Amino acid sequence: MGFFQTIKNKLGIGGVKVNLQIPGQVAKDAGVVEGKVILTSKSDQEIVELSVELIEEYTTGRGEDKSTQKFTLGEVKVPCGFTIKSGETKEVAFTLPFAMLKSSNDRLKEKGGALGAIGSIGAFANNEKSEYFVDADVDVKSAALDPSDKKQIKLV
Repeated sequence: MGFFQTIKNKLGIGGVKVNLQIPGQVAKDAGVVEGKVILTSKSDQEIVELSVELIEEYTTGRGEDKSTQKFTLGEVKVPCGFTIKSGETKEVAFTLPFAMLKSSNDRLKEKGGALGAIGSIGAFANNEKSEYFVDADVDVKSAALDPSDKKQIKLV
């Protein structure tokens, strides 16, 4: 039985489950996202670290010319060093500071007037879109594949 349990732990089967709880939207100028990660487990597991990051997926172009870039706007690592028991639930709160990145068209739009119009036209022509996600990754000592959860967030 010990051999099969080791294999299950390495593959993350019956191990730690991650549930990320964040607000649906956050103001861009707030500079922080506050939330919590809820951990549950079907077997005893040692949690080493929790990593939470805010990611921007910036897409430009249309059709074959479409390209997506990922940018990390903020990251926080929470050292845990605790053991979660079978059937137990633990909550880990976090505060994730972030800084916004702006494209050249975004900077032009902020200036307003004629330059703002040029920035808006440029953003429309390039089909610029940004989506934001919060990604929580939990480092479990016995797992080769660490559990994670990813949720979309709206920055207004």
